[in-house]
Order: sequence, then structure tokens, then C-alpha cells
Amino acid sequence: MHFAPTAAPEDQARAQLYGLVASLFYAAPDAQLLSALVHAEGFRDDEDARTEQGRALAAAWRELTDACRNAFPVLLVNEHTELFVSAGRAEVTPYLMHYVMQYESETPLVDLRRQLGEWGITRRANVNEPEDHISALCETLRFSIAVQQRPLEEQKAFFERYLYRGAIAFCNAVRASEKARFYKPVAAFASAFLEVEREAFEIGG
Repeated sequence: MHFAPTAAPEDQARAQLYGLVASLFYAAPDAQLLSALVHAEGFRDDEDARTEQGRALAAAWRELTDACRNAFPVLLVNEHTELFVSAGRAEVTPYLMHYVMQYESETPLVDLRRQLGEWGITRRANVNEPEDHISALCETLRFSIAVQQRPLEEQKAFFERYLYRGAIAFCNAVRASEKARFYKPVAAFASAFLEVEREAFEIGG
């Protein structure tokens, strides 16, 4: 018999947070997810042991769970649609290459597709969104950590090349939008989590 190794607890937690960010930005949360977030354990109150980024993440989590307590799913669907998927031009595009391309000659999406192919990740036939949707990139990292258990240096390279800069710019755009209500704390939490990940990658080499 062959048993696949289980990811370390801290990596499982990281993967779950990537999955949460992916889920929240892909579609508005339903009542079940809102309830799960309200009742989640959250972060331990070891403030003295945290870095500045860690304290910011804990505070952002509290703001997010507070927003979940007062959220109505039908209104969240409307907000998500207005922000990210409106007909014509969305208020805030969730496609991250938009935020990082400086020259028309750059091919980050082509490079991303090549990288996904090398990792054995392909787009499902019924999915129309390009691969640089923030949810797709977060889900890719979740999969690489929890399922493929790729080396930290590979995770770091993907994070820095395809996710971090674009996602931070995207989150800033969400927080600046007058149409964002529930999604302001979602974006603040996502941004805080990515900053913790960036710090951890730098420490880990």
C-alpha cells in the first residue's frame, strides 16, 4: 500500500486560507460559508509573538468575521456582480495581469499557462475565465501546497511571479471602490494574508 504524505499543519492552514480567498472572490459567500466564518476558531491571541504583518492579519480577520455576522447573501450576490462580473466593464477587474503588465510585448498570461502546464494543471472545459483570475491563482497555490506539496522555492516563485503584485493592486482597487461594502474587509483580509505570506517566503528563503 502507498500512503501520500500529509502536509504539515502550518501548510494545511496556509492552503485553507488560499482556498478561502479564492472562494470569496470567485462567488459571493452563501449563508453556510458566512456562518462557518463567524464560528471559525480564528487566530490565537498571542499578540506579543506576532510580527506586524501577523497582527494586521488577525485584525483583518476580526473585521471580516464581523462583516459576516451582518451580511445578507442576496445582497452579497448583487455586490459581487456589480464589482467583478457586471456586463460591459466590471468596476474592478479580478484578472491580475491587468495590474502588472507595463508593455504590450509582455506575455505574463502565456508564461502563466506554461507554468500551469508544467505543474499538470489544466483549465476545466466548462470554465471560461482566463487563468489569471485571482481565485484561480489562489486555488493554484492551495493545490500546490495541500495536494502536490511542492517545494517552498517553487511556491515562492509562483507567488512572486504571478500573484503578489497583481493581487495587492487588485485588493487596493476593491478597497477604494465606492461599490464595495462587504468586499472591503474581504480585500483587507486577503491583502494582509498575502503580506504574511511574503514575509514568510522571505524568511524561508
